Amino acid sequence: MAKPATQLIKMVSTADTGYFYVAKKNPRTMTEKMEFRKYDPVARKHVVFKESKMK
Repeated sequence: MAKPATQLIKMVSTADTGYFYVAKKNPRTMTEKMEFRKYDPVARKHVVFKESKMK
């Protein structure tokens, strides 16, 4: 059976609140680390979320 193309990654808040989103990424087409500007409900504002590995 073929290996799935997408991986689950953890998007961690740069506001150091500990809040994170889980997203899918295709590492074959998107080799750089992902960054999103999303809402952090702990900080109650939009902040940058950076990719980190799932543990």
